[in-house]
Amino acid sequence: MGILSAEDNIHENIKRTLRPNMVVLYDELPGDVDTFTDMFTQGKFYGRVRFNSFGFKWKHELNVNGVPVRKDHAIAGMGGSLIYKSAYLNGFAVGAGLYVTEALGTLDKDEAYLYKAGKGVISRYDQLTDGSDGILSLAQAYLEYKYEKTKVKAGRQIFESFLTKSNDTKMIPNTFEGVTLVSKELPQTVFKAAYFTKQKLRDHSEFHHVLAYGYVPGAPADAYTQYTENDDANHIGLTVAKLDAAGIDDRLIIFDAKNKSIENLSLWANYTGLPQLISSAMFQADYAVEAGEWTLIPGLRYMQQFDNGMSTVIGGNAANRKMITTGYTDPNSLDSWLFGARLDMVQGNIKFRLGYTKVADKADIIAPWRGFPTAGFTRAMSQYNWYANTKSYMLQAEYDTESFYNIRMLGRLVYQDFDDRKPGVQADSNVFTFDVMRGFDGTSNMYVKMRYGHAWGDPQTGTVKKLDPSYDELRLEINYLF
Repeated sequence: MGILSAEDNIHENIKRTLRPNMVVLYDELPGDVDTFTDMFTQGKFYGRVRFNSFGFKWKHELNVNGVPVRKDHAIAGMGGSLIYKSAYLNGFAVGAGLYVTEALGTLDKDEAYLYKAGKGVISRYDQLTDGSDGILSLAQAYLEYKYEKTKVKAGRQIFESFLTKSNDTKMIPNTFEGVTLVSKELPQTVFKAAYFTKQKLRDHSEFHHVLAYGYVPGAPADAYTQYTENDDANHIGLTVAKLDAAGIDDRLIIFDAKNKSIENLSLWANYTGLPQLISSAMFQADYAVEAGEWTLIPGLRYMQQFDNGMSTVIGGNAANRKMITTGYTDPNSLDSWLFGARLDMVQGNIKFRLGYTKVADKADIIAPWRGFPTAGFTRAMSQYNWYANTKSYMLQAEYDTESFYNIRMLGRLVYQDFDDRKPGVQADSNVFTFDVMRGFDGTSNMYVKMRYGHAWGDPQTGTVKKLDPSYDELRLEINYLF
């Protein structure tokens, strides 16, 4: 159920496959060599050509200043990547990844800020400031050392953990600069650690701060400085200027461990933090039980968020990431928690999931690194449902045809109950999404994926009127790996 691709080993030259979430699996990796020359000549190149398109239709709306905040649009990106991994010499290797995208959209250049999911095929900052429609980025470039079942990497790289993900569903993955360790030395355990100094979001051409927001007080409106740093559902109050004034560097530290030592039990623990700003701890447990022809897998997740001084650096009104703290119990604290529960029911190629999440009525969860706190429990396409006092409910169904054209289908229905008293969060909404993905046996790793999303709700569910949450979205992606 987890991977949709052409049948295993159907082509001897298949080097990579794609998971349905577009995470790349390297099925063929370079080996060990004895000379410096062979280290590079025995390395491997991995190519990818991809096309991504997005269409949005929703109610046109203006903000209080009469500036458009929503507008129907379509955008498409064409590009690809070339990845190189050297062979290992005395445990050492190098790797690099060059990515390119060129986009065409229906909005004018000065309206690039209105792109929603499709913003991942351009750099909004580049388009707004110099009209550029493309990105060329060396998003990966690292030195690696391998010893038995442990690998250490230094440089630009992808790192998958609870709150950090490549999230490679557009044209360029989310990557980081720093040092990481991945070890499988302990039985049935995968341990990861990381120290990151920079991040490059998918829609940025340059690396930037891992948490600081780019707004510069007093900058002219056409400077678009908010798009120069971490602008992906980040806290707008933590600006570079405030970090500099406090003498704090935003450095991200991660410890992540998964263990399957006990039969049928999967445990996952994670720490993600910036010690002088904010941190979180997460624990998750999933247990598989056989029930006739079905396998039942209940799961629980608990996440605690700690305010380590970030609200002080921001200077108050920090509980909401937009700094609209009306309706918050403690506007000046980022302490909070999240709870999730789910039940998976699996039989052969069929899988159902019931999911529930609740965020404490305290502060929003801060997680702008493309790993989503509610993922796998209640998150639907394009949704951010980890604001304070939010309850979400999900029903999901999956079907993998395997031998019949290798088609995988996934449908979700999510109800998101946001706090009606809080103007800083969206209105309650219902979200339906449907994904279809196909891998083709007759070619060397070609994938087509279509996604449809329909959201509906009432902007006036309480005393506070909000933007209408209703919209329709259509995505089409084509990948060719070689």
